Amino acid sequence: MAGVLEGEVVLITGGNGGIGLGMARGVAEAGARVAIWGRNADKNAAAVEDLRARGAEVEAFVCDVAVEDEIVDTFAATVARFGRVDACFANAGVNGNGMAFVDLTLEEWRRVHTVNLDGVMLTLREAARHMVARGEGGALIPVSSTSAYHGAPRNEPYSAAKTALLGLSRGLAVELARYGIRCNALLPGWTDTEILDAGRGNEKFVAATVGRTPVRRWADPDEFGAVAVFLAQRGLTFHTGDEVVVDGGYTKF
Repeated sequence: MAGVLEGEVVLITGGNGGIGLGMARGVAEAGARVAIWGRNADKNAAAVEDLRARGAEVEAFVCDVAVEDEIVDTFAATVARFGRVDACFANAGVNGNGMAFVDLTLEEWRRVHTVNLDGVMLTLREAARHMVARGEGGALIPVSSTSAYHGAPRNEPYSAAKTALLGLSRGLAVELARYGIRCNALLPGWTDTEILDAGRGNEKFVAATVGRTPVRRWADPDEFGAVAVFLAQRGLTFHTGDEVVVDGGYTKF
């Protein structure tokens, strides 16, 4: 994959850990310049150190995607630093707190949706504005989840937000095609990340999910690097409106 994204600028929100960092490593190894957004300055610094050790040109920005003004300002700062953004992975997200639906509060519902839906919409809006104005096309990738397909008990706010991203992605694919902007949703399956720490510590849960996954394991975050390179490639001009599922076959079994 070396050189496939040479000179391209790829923005990854939540790129300081988990799937986001795995994608950042992949696009960096393919030659992209990488912008990382994350709320935690220490995690940002560690991700930058990791990527620079691999020879990447990378910059991290502290940004909370739950705050519209921060998204607008940070996107402007990203363009000021790199000159442009060619691909935008709206990956930052939070998990639900495991509350039973009968006890679910509007506050918890809105907390999850503010990041997982509103934050993604606002990030992609800023990227789309930039790409339309530049007139050179680009790639938008909202990161959804396989929980958009299967039931997610005690995590309805999360699955509802991730399902809504699919509708957003389809609409953007149709509306922005005339500008050469592609939009494809990425749907990861069970992956060994911090957001799933609680589930990972439950042996019965892990056994149940692994047992239903044909490849018989959870994904490693770095396995999303090659997928990110594929979705960011400028040459895939006819690939838009797709839902790319990376789950080891979980949703097919």
